[in-house]
Amino acid sequence: MALIKLKQVSRIYEMGETSIQALMDINLEIEQQTFVSFVGPSGSGKTTLLNMIGCLDKPTDGDIKVNNVSVNTFSRREAAIFRGTNIGFIFQNFNLLPVLTVYENVEYPLIMVQNIPQNERQERVLKYLNAVGMTDQKDKYPSQISGGQKQRVAVARALVTDPKMVLADEPTANLDHKSAFMVIELMRQMQRDLKTTFIFSTHDPKIVKEAEIIYTLEDGRLVNREEIPNPNNQAGEGN
Repeated sequence: MALIKLKQVSRIYEMGETSIQALMDINLEIEQQTFVSFVGPSGSGKTTLLNMIGCLDKPTDGDIKVNNVSVNTFSRREAAIFRGTNIGFIFQNFNLLPVLTVYENVEYPLIMVQNIPQNERQERVLKYLNAVGMTDQKDKYPSQISGGQKQRVAVARALVTDPKMVLADEPTANLDHKSAFMVIELMRQMQRDLKTTFIFSTHDPKIVKEAEIIYTLEDGRLVNREEIPNPNNQAGEGN
């Protein structure tokens, strides 16, 4: 059974007297534990599509099922609860809270979204900080760590709620080339180890080739699906 299924999904935004068709008749399925990239030029609909899957927006037409649940019928409260238990987010600007330490940033969704007891929170936070190699930085504030380190913290925060999937909108846009590949490799490792589905959008062709499945969008339409065989083996060909 597919983790994500979109059927005839369209999204129209009304801007005064103007209608903007952001997505048109999108049909796709994404299986559990896949590493998927949405690609296309600015304005092609990548972020809109991520927002639909992440229950941050609703389609004008069509049906979206996540974990076999029709999410487009949710109220705002139902959508928030579903996101908190099923979906993690990674943002290109990191979205770390500057007044919280690294540890507290990762802990935050466990307090605000899932209300996890303190002992379990500590166990989970330390587990994922260790997984992303940031345990020794746990008491620092976002202003005291590098961009690559901030994104590692963002990955830990996205995973700490044990989501079915993680959505990442241009997760490497503000990173240098080396840091970008480190973050992508970290995400792939988490996919393998935790069986998490990762879906991300990017403009960077060097990052795109790391995906297993690539969906190309143009002008709100899904124009191509490409499956990349054994991407992990490709990464090691030069070794």
